Amino acid sequence: MTLDSNPIIAGRLLKLSALRASGVDPYPPRTPVRLPIAEVRGMNPEQGDAVQTSGRIRARREHGKTIFMDISDPSGKVQLYFNSRELPPETWEILEHTDLGDIIWVAGVLFVTRMGELTVKVTEMKVLVKAVRPLPVVKVDSEGEVHDAVSDPDLLYRHRCVDLLLNADSRERLVSRSRMIKALRDYLDGSGFIEVETPILQQLYGGANAEPFITKYNFLDQQCYLRIATELYLKRLMVGGFHKVYEIGKDFRNEGVDRTHSPEFTQLELYEAWTDYEGMMLRFEELVSAAAAALGKGSEITFQGLSIDLATPFARVPFVDALHRHSGEALFDMDHAALARHAGRLGIATGGADRPDLLDKLFDHYVTPTLVQPTFVIDYPVELSPLAKGKPDNPMLTERFEAFIAGIELANAFSEQNDPLLQRRILEEQAASSGHREGGVDEEFLYALEVGMPPAGGLGVGVDRLAMILTDAGSIRDTILFPHLRREK
Repeated sequence: MTLDSNPIIAGRLLKLSALRASGVDPYPPRTPVRLPIAEVRGMNPEQGDAVQTSGRIRARREHGKTIFMDISDPSGKVQLYFNSRELPPETWEILEHTDLGDIIWVAGVLFVTRMGELTVKVTEMKVLVKAVRPLPVVKVDSEGEVHDAVSDPDLLYRHRCVDLLLNADSRERLVSRSRMIKALRDYLDGSGFIEVETPILQQLYGGANAEPFITKYNFLDQQCYLRIATELYLKRLMVGGFHKVYEIGKDFRNEGVDRTHSPEFTQLELYEAWTDYEGMMLRFEELVSAAAAALGKGSEITFQGLSIDLATPFARVPFVDALHRHSGEALFDMDHAALARHAGRLGIATGGADRPDLLDKLFDHYVTPTLVQPTFVIDYPVELSPLAKGKPDNPMLTERFEAFIAGIELANAFSEQNDPLLQRRILEEQAASSGHREGGVDEEFLYALEVGMPPAGGLGVGVDRLAMILTDAGSIRDTILFPHLRREK
């Protein structure tokens, strides 16, 4: 459908043509001097100060030969007053060709109306942007209640500009996300960590058990992958003497989409020498506290109607004990066939699922929904955590934890494996079971381990999910500026 086949847009295009015909550039290359609207609102109207500002037209009220408008910018909203008897005819004519959504510049003097509204009495006006497509009209009454709000999630996710213009909650949530990420960086930088960037396009993918996105490097005639984790490169830096290192960046996993999963997501991954998973628990607690403080939140927050207490230390729950207690069965002691039958009765079995996958799904079924308050699930079975170091006092368990809040997994951490021979065997077994790792194991990573990586703890934090918790977002898509959607037909 062409623009002019829509009658509303066609009308705007006619006004656009009329502006150009009258010699007005509806998209001028420069903006006259302006004050942010917040600064205008801070001025004293009794002094009759002259002001210059600009913003998007959000409301228009015509009363014969006078027009009132509301314009807004990111800092606020102000009312404008136009009187045809006090404006040049050409300015009034330009005004007739404006619509809601246009961006204009005005000059005038401040006064207060009989209704007590701060207002700019306009003496000069310029069109800065003629909006061809109209915004949905959202009304706010005198009590601040919003009416006719746009709630179609596909429209709001696909056209995020509309969401940000119309919905203050969305705008504040995404600003809060930026503040949160800055707080994570400030904490780590202040703790002596170095931020780095590692490759997104990789010849081999690793660091997690996930399906990759596959692409092609034409010049090298080589199949490549979008990274699923930054782990292996960060560990190589550890070997090179970067003993406190982190990256905040995009990872990609070619898997399903739901309330807490996105195929493209932001992860904070950090590695620290001379510590272990106990040290990573402390780091995670301090990261969450720093992020909450940056958003003006204390230890008590609300998430989707749940009262969450972020006070530290967080609870600790052993994986096997929690699974047995909530299921009422000694599931970890069952063999593969018994686990499959049990999962089948619950309707959560998948064809060909191996024992680790069944244990993981059963844990998600029985235990994860109960982890409302911040909780570290610790000491995972070795079969679920082949890359973590084993516990010295129990070779069946590993020094690994996952952190949960409100039943959502937020972090994963290990006492990192630095035995190069054991790591090689594990990676070779993983490569043999994967249909995509055509290049085999990452020999450059193993080379680094053979040089020698110091004892270390590693931690991965789902940034989008942490933003969900701290901004009370019902879906991970609400915290991502441009979530992936099916193409619009």
